[in-house]
Amino acid sequence: MRLTWLDSNSWLIEAAGKRILLDPWLVGSLMFGNTPWFFKADRRSPQPIPEQIDLILLSQGLEDHAHPETLRALDHSIPVIGSPSAAKVAKDMGYTTTTTLNHGEVFTIPDLIKIRAVKGSPTGPTNIENGYILQDLVENTSLYYEPHGSHAPEIQEFAPVDVVITPILDLKLPLVGAIIKGQASALQAAKLLKPQLILPTAGDGDLTYSGLLVKFLRAEGNVNSLRSLLSQNQIHAEVYEPKPRETIAVFSQVLLQQIPIKPATKKAT
Repeated sequence: MRLTWLDSNSWLIEAAGKRILLDPWLVGSLMFGNTPWFFKADRRSPQPIPEQIDLILLSQGLEDHAHPETLRALDHSIPVIGSPSAAKVAKDMGYTTTTTLNHGEVFTIPDLIKIRAVKGSPTGPTNIENGYILQDLVENTSLYYEPHGSHAPEIQEFAPVDVVITPILDLKLPLVGAIIKGQASALQAAKLLKPQLILPTAGDGDLTYSGLLVKFLRAEGNVNSLRSLLSQNQIHAEVYEPKPRETIAVFSQVLLQQIPIKPATKKAT
């Protein structure tokens, strides 16, 4: 299994010969409800859209997971799997094959990949979005992904997994508290799933932010503080913070191998 962080919540997963885009934001700005005055994020440098994508996997229907401009740019014949709200976004946009995964349901590519939806983050009074456990059935490797740091206790039954992808920063608003849960939540995920490797998501490796909301957001925690927290709890998981577009090769027993990603080159005509 190979994992490439594409910044923010976006990942390219290469498993069992398939290429999966997870929560892709790849082009344009990120806004909520087309309100740049409130919040707007941009890339410092444009990046190419990965080619030969076999599957799009969406955890939430919010713009930072089901990014409208990116979904419009991608080939609408690519199959989409998502939470109910995310699958609706893709279907309304004209994607020809969309699969809704409710909590506990499984999507399988026979003998290759198994994707299980688990309870993720609440995004409203009654709505709980998806986390995912993905298994590469060829290499016998597995990962767990939840982008806001809400980890359901029942995921423990799927331990151990090789990789946990989760926030490691606490992102807080005054009077509201944590809108993204990082340090203590990542520790909880490590206790539940006993991973070999923890990779941060929801970071801002090559992004710029503007808008009113940014003035009030407060980030707490880092890689070193999480490592210390894991050590205090006698958890022997490695924490690694990839750079944008960096690819990590994951093995079922031995962990880290850094493989710089090479941009695709076009053949001369």
